[in-house]
Amino acid sequence: MIVTLEGTTTSAIQRRLIEIREEGGVLALGRVLTLIIHTHLGEEEDAIQAANEASREHPMRVLVVSRSIDEVAAAEAPSLDAEIRVGGDAGASEVVLLRCFGAVGEHLIGVVQGLLLPDAPVVCWWPHRMPEHPASAQLGALAQRRITDASRQEDPRSVIRALAEGYEPGDTDLAWTRVTNWRAQLAAVLDQPPYEPVLHARVTGALRSPSVHLMAAWLRLRLGVDVDVSSRADGPLGSSGLSSVTLTRASGDATLTRIRPSTGLLQIPGQPDHEVALSHRQLRDQLAEELRRLDPDEMYHQVLEAIRISGTAGTSVPAPEGGSR
Repeated sequence: MIVTLEGTTTSAIQRRLIEIREEGGVLALGRVLTLIIHTHLGEEEDAIQAANEASREHPMRVLVVSRSIDEVAAAEAPSLDAEIRVGGDAGASEVVLLRCFGAVGEHLIGVVQGLLLPDAPVVCWWPHRMPEHPASAQLGALAQRRITDASRQEDPRSVIRALAEGYEPGDTDLAWTRVTNWRAQLAAVLDQPPYEPVLHARVTGALRSPSVHLMAAWLRLRLGVDVDVSSRADGPLGSSGLSSVTLTRASGDATLTRIRPSTGLLQIPGQPDHEVALSHRQLRDQLAEELRRLDPDEMYHQVLEAIRISGTAGTSVPAPEGGSR
């Protein structure tokens, strides 16, 4: 069901939500969090679809704050339109789409504050354009967890460096989420014989992808070795932009290479080559992973700190002393 309210207010939206629950028995009691999605007019539906799918694992209230870009908003008359979506149009959540026009878009805290679930965590997600400092943004200041996506920005590598400089506990980025499966497979490699230290590592992929540089920083941090980053634009790179990772040990190179969108080829000296799951996860799966934890991601923080100290997000620099696996 979709209910449309034009030229409305936050209090009117809240009253209509209560009426819908009373009329149809749609309850908010099972909601575990409020997800605020901040986007621009015309960019809402992909994010709403991902949130609806993720809500089957994390029942929630979704507040989609949509506004014009600043140049257009300055010429608009102030107004607030809303859509309330429940039932089959909202997955296991209830979705409130708030279209802000003119000066209304300058006061986003006032727009959403009365619609937050009481005593429930708040997560803010910028699926497209993101603020320079998420924790200081209007909606970011309300949230325990703030999700960005550096890969969707004009200069992803600069964005990663900016995130490293301005990190606050609770920040995370989907470029980091996309390397989860790679990290798990590489950790499993080092848990198998031969138990030799890694002497050098190499990451290959699309240099524009922030995931490639986050992976290199993670390896450098955890292994305490130099890591080369090289370009490869062919092959099934997947959403992470990663093509392969090579760990050099005394016995030879252990290499994990993506050969299909959901499959990697693992090659270890002395063992037969074998295929491993290296799924190309959809946006809904990436969002669901980030909603599983509302505490700060300390490893992400350490990786960003390594990037901040090195002053780079794309070239090989000397490894820190005392690195560990």
